[in-house]
Amino acid sequence: MSEPIIAQKSPFVQKSGPGTFWWCACGRSKTQPFCDGSHKGTGLGPKKVDLTEAKTVAWCGCKHSKNGAFCDGSHSKLP
Repeated sequence: MSEPIIAQKSPFVQKSGPGTFWWCACGRSKTQPFCDGSHKGTGLGPKKVDLTEAKTVAWCGCKHSKNGAFCDGSHSKLP
């Protein structure tokens, strides 16, 4: 399995409506923070996120969060 690529060393902060989202876990997507299928062949896949209400979300940009698709500050500890 491949290691994820760091898309950016900060979260993608967005207002998101309710719905289903596929967060990119590999870092290769051109439509960050969401999956565009670029993970194929890497052994990594997107994470499904269901939001029940509209809210501002801090999507993980470094792909190393221990909180799945949501930023936990892990980017501040990366080299």
